[in-house]
Amino acid sequence: MKKLKLILTTIVVINSLISCAQKDERPNIVFLLSDDQTSVATGCYGNNQVVTPNMDNLAAEGILFENHYNTTSICMASRATIMTGMYEYKTGCNFMHGSLRPEKFQKSYPVILKQAGYFTGFAGKFGFPVSNQEGWDDKNMKVIPAKEFDMWGGGPGQTQYKTAKNPSIAKYAKKYPHSTRAYGAWANDFISEAKKSGKPFCMSISFKAPHLPFTPDKYFDYVYENKEYKKPANYGAENATHLSPQAKSGRQYNSYNFWRDSEQSYQKAIKGYNQLIHGVDYALGMIRKSLKEQGVDENTIIIFTSDNGYSCGAHNFGGKVLPYEEASKSPLIIYDPRTPKNKRGQKREVVTANIDMAPTILSYAGVEIPKNMDGENLLPLVNNPKGIGRETVALTNMWGNDEIQAMSVVSKDWKYIYWQYANDKMQPTEELFNIGKDRLEMNNYASTSEYKKQLEKMRKLYDKQLEKIEAEAINYNDYKKYSIMFNRSTKAEDKKQYLTGDYNEVLRQQKIMQAKKTKTNKL
Repeated sequence: MKKLKLILTTIVVINSLISCAQKDERPNIVFLLSDDQTSVATGCYGNNQVVTPNMDNLAAEGILFENHYNTTSICMASRATIMTGMYEYKTGCNFMHGSLRPEKFQKSYPVILKQAGYFTGFAGKFGFPVSNQEGWDDKNMKVIPAKEFDMWGGGPGQTQYKTAKNPSIAKYAKKYPHSTRAYGAWANDFISEAKKSGKPFCMSISFKAPHLPFTPDKYFDYVYENKEYKKPANYGAENATHLSPQAKSGRQYNSYNFWRDSEQSYQKAIKGYNQLIHGVDYALGMIRKSLKEQGVDENTIIIFTSDNGYSCGAHNFGGKVLPYEEASKSPLIIYDPRTPKNKRGQKREVVTANIDMAPTILSYAGVEIPKNMDGENLLPLVNNPKGIGRETVALTNMWGNDEIQAMSVVSKDWKYIYWQYANDKMQPTEELFNIGKDRLEMNNYASTSEYKKQLEKMRKLYDKQLEKIEAEAINYNDYKKYSIMFNRSTKAEDKKQYLTGDYNEVLRQQKIMQAKKTKTNKL
């Protein structure tokens, strides 16, 4: 009997050792995305008027990226870019253009991680359709790939702030009537299920907040009660006189009147916006608490960012879309519990972008980055302030009225914007901002002789990005036109010719012009 017990004990120990040896030690990954949160609406980015303790703590324990941009600052396009790591002209996905093709979604980080053995889940506003249908159709917004995830708490379109109106999370409505905290509750259940699977997990939550309408969780009414907010130093139309007429032609300048109708309407709007962000902050705290209580916090990476910025009245703008700082920048914080304590709480100045999210997530999981991705793996930058050599990223707007569709390039210190549209009221306009010293973008140096060399440098960097559009833009969903529209050498009449359909002739003439220019330069 003793020998039998000894044999059985030995078998148990051996099996336990084998189990430990086979245990997947890859880190868990939590990707959290707010909606329309500009970086300056976050305490750790220098705003002392907001209450974001969990975001601030995450930054104090992780790495904060000071210059994080969304390459297309509009929900649908940005979310497709985040998941695939590609610029919009390669995803083919935006309002007015069309859906993300299924074969492209198969190369998104959630699908790749699931194929690599991760337990995956998504909750919140998915934000873009996945479909083979070419062209734009509102009905397609409901076509979302829920079955590609092991656990689903998401929804199509904008989703709703009332938890009960979101079928996938409606069961949390009684305790958490506002969806922001309900997603925190869903996260707790996901973590529990993921643990049972025995696999590492990747949990992605895309909050609706702080997107319009500004209807925050009443649970947090006390946070900003009787609070009066100071307006930004570049607030209002008087601080937009130096900006291009194109930028002021769209709804960003001419709508969203609640930002400027009166002092009362401004205070109401900014309070609602900030309170919605506080709700996201609280949900972040819920998630971190769940990770700790379930014993997985020491092997779980957390990435927090947003899909767009938001103007909040700066330069008289509301909304996002435009390439100015408030609309295009968002917070980015990466927390890795394995980072030595003496390397935590640091900041990085190098420009980062939403195209970097997918390759970075895959790198943390030890998965090869597909060659089609445009973004950088940020792990070297997390570990070293000079970890990547990037100088600029491109910011594009390919949505909305023709006047505001434009491309720019941005570095740590400089931003160049080329407003391509021309008619009898406006001509193509260049803007050059020294954002390293003028973060409010109050001085356009494009016509200042002192900055001529810098202007030429930024033009060359712009043209280099344009070459990528010429080479890589997809040939459907109306993206090929941007190699013409954004080209600084294209004449207005040629743009009109393209828009009437004769693209090949315009392209032929453009190549001839480029060849002549190259020949002249060699001489």
